[in-house]
This record gives sequence, structure tokens and C-alpha cells, in this order.
Amino acid sequence: MNRTEALRILGLDEDATLADIKTAYKETAQILHPDRFATNKKLQDRATEQFKNLQEAYEYLTSGKGSRTKAGRTASATRAYGPGGQAEARLAGIAAARTQLVHQRDVVYDERRNGLVMAGVGAVVAILFRKPGPLLILATAGVTAVVWGIIQAVGAQRTIGTLNEHIDELKAKQRRLESELEDLE
Repeated sequence: MNRTEALRILGLDEDATLADIKTAYKETAQILHPDRFATNKKLQDRATEQFKNLQEAYEYLTSGKGSRTKAGRTASATRAYGPGGQAEARLAGIAAARTQLVHQRDVVYDERRNGLVMAGVGAVVAILFRKPGPLLILATAGVTAVVWGIIQAVGAQRTIGTLNEHIDELKAKQRRLESELEDLE
């Protein structure tokens, strides 16, 4: 891992300060913490993976390995020490977290669609093979697919609702920070 990659994981620019890094880490950690996805094992596993990457990036940047030399500082780096720079760093962290949540939501949309397709196909199979005889086992399998598909679709819908709530929270935080930035200018 290098500095640029670690900063990208935190949603920060090259001119981020140590304070920016700490702020972005805290905010992103709250958003991506695996415990927030306890109701969905797949999302929790994905959040755990992203959380590990986040921790690795933070440790890299705060251990001194990812520090800049003084010659590498720019005028925007000196600007980043002020309150506006912290707000910009927080905005970048929010943007990164929001991107990840939107990606997770898209995955869950696919899961919901797959569940609905499974329920539909299962219903067709159950109807076509409902007559007594050796093919009745296919009707039973079709009914099982309907139940499984409905359970998957309902579970995915609950997760979508949770992700949408988190995305809305991030939008509200983003609007507040943008308002703070406008007040500073």
C-alpha cells in the first residue's frame, strides 16, 4: 500500500493532514462498521473486508510510513489545517462512504431481483407439475423455490431500507458540512 492508495480508501486528497486523516477515519469507521449490518451476513462480510482495508490505510498513514516530506507540501496543504480543510476532509470521507453504501445497495437490489425471479420460476414450475404422479416432486421443488425466493426478496428489501437510511444520513451530514463551508467563505 502507498500513501495515495491509503488516502483514496479514506476518501482524501493528497494534501490531507493528520487531523484530516483522523477525522475521515472516525467518520468512515462509524459508517462502515460491520455491526451496522448484523441483519445481513453477506453485507456484514463485505463491511468487515472494507473495514479491514480502512484500518490498514489508517495505520499506514498514521505510522509515519505514509508521511509526506516538507518539500511535497502545497499551498492547499497549508489551507487544510484550518476549519475549512477539516470540513473538506470530512466531506471527502462522507463521499467515499456514500459510494460504498450505494455499491452495497446495488448488490442487494440484485439479490432482491434474483429472489423475485426464483419465486416466479418456482410458481410456474409448481403450477405446471401439480398433477399427481412422478412429476409431483417438481411441483414441490417449485413451491420451495417460491418460499425461498420470497424470503430472499423480503430480506433484501429490509437491507435496502437500512442502506437507504444510512445514505440519507450521509446526505444530511454532507448538506450540513457544505453549509458550514459556505459560512466560512
